[in-house]
Amino acid sequence: MRNLKRALSLLLSSTMVLGMMVMGGSAMRYADVNSNHHEEAIAVMQAVGVMIGDENGNFNPDQKVTRAEMAVVMANLLGLKVDDYKNTTIPFTDVPDWAAPYVAACYSNGITSGTSATTYGSNELVTAVQASLMMMKALGYFQYQSDFGSDWQIATIKQASSIDLFNDIDTGVTEALTRDSVAQLGLNTLEATMVQPTKNGSTIIVGDITITGDVEYKDITSSADYAKAMADKVLEDGKYAVQLGEKLFNGSLKI
Repeated sequence: MRNLKRALSLLLSSTMVLGMMVMGGSAMRYADVNSNHHEEAIAVMQAVGVMIGDENGNFNPDQKVTRAEMAVVMANLLGLKVDDYKNTTIPFTDVPDWAAPYVAACYSNGITSGTSATTYGSNELVTAVQASLMMMKALGYFQYQSDFGSDWQIATIKQASSIDLFNDIDTGVTEALTRDSVAQLGLNTLEATMVQPTKNGSTIIVGDITITGDVEYKDITSSADYAKAMADKVLEDGKYAVQLGEKLFNGSLKI
């Protein structure tokens, strides 16, 4: 995995960064963020408008993140048009009004699901495995129920580890994440390669049982200019692997 380093160049429009132009990796410094935190990740998340601090100039890096708050992070990260989901009906009865459009946006786009058929678990703290699953769905993974096998947590941890999604995150995979760790997870995801699922074989329904053919996930590649922004090498076919950060910001998020 490539790091965006201190020389990170965010050539984004003012609308992308909520009115702030960030160049050469510089950004507003939070009073409560220091070298013990993921400073680079926090700076990037702030710069692209995914996670910002409070009115007192603090980022609150050690504060635990709820599942409702994680929906806000995911909606911001993916640039989902939350206003379009204000009147969207969702099956969950425990989502507060302020979070409803964010949860609806993520739920409608297959990024998140509930803790049961009628509950989202809004006030529950989001765990590393739950958050990483949301991030990997944004990358294109876990598009079929069969991907989870007999244990969704084991499948999620295995896949997240294989693509270095937990790099620099010390939290146990089933433990609650802090805002600091969520920022690092977000940065790791922006640097990760997007994938396209291909299903081999047919889906067979026998009574109440659905048997899905094998699913293969292949890296998305492109020869377009935007795909070069975070690339460190060209592939044999002259294309580049497409990182999520390149796709979301059309090549403006660069090393």
